[in-house]
Amino acid sequence: MPNDMTDYCFTLDLKNDPILIEEYEQWHQHVWPEVTAQIKTAGIEAMEIYRYGNRLMMIIHVSEAYSHERKTAMDLANEKVQEWEALMWKYQQAVPGAKPGEKWVMMKKIFEL
Repeated sequence: MPNDMTDYCFTLDLKNDPILIEEYEQWHQHVWPEVTAQIKTAGIEAMEIYRYGNRLMMIIHVSEAYSHERKTAMDLANEKVQEWEALMWKYQQAVPGAKPGEKWVMMKKIFEL
């Protein structure tokens, strides 16, 4: 990874239902192009989502242009992204300790080699 990139890691839970989890994974094989375009426009160079049981971990690799606040504002102003987020909430639930309305929660890096 180039030195001018930064990584952030987030977590979120899925509803603990095997059928819903399978549907969620299927949606992520066909993410809407408007959503992926928005991700790239926000300065996210790469994104990975991993699952263990109903726990998700997302890693984003961002350029210097990326800002969490800017990304949030862009998402709120984008009707298609809001439609996607509403659809995904059918499958998602906040992790313990998340603030009201908070979905993906940023994780704290505690080690790097």
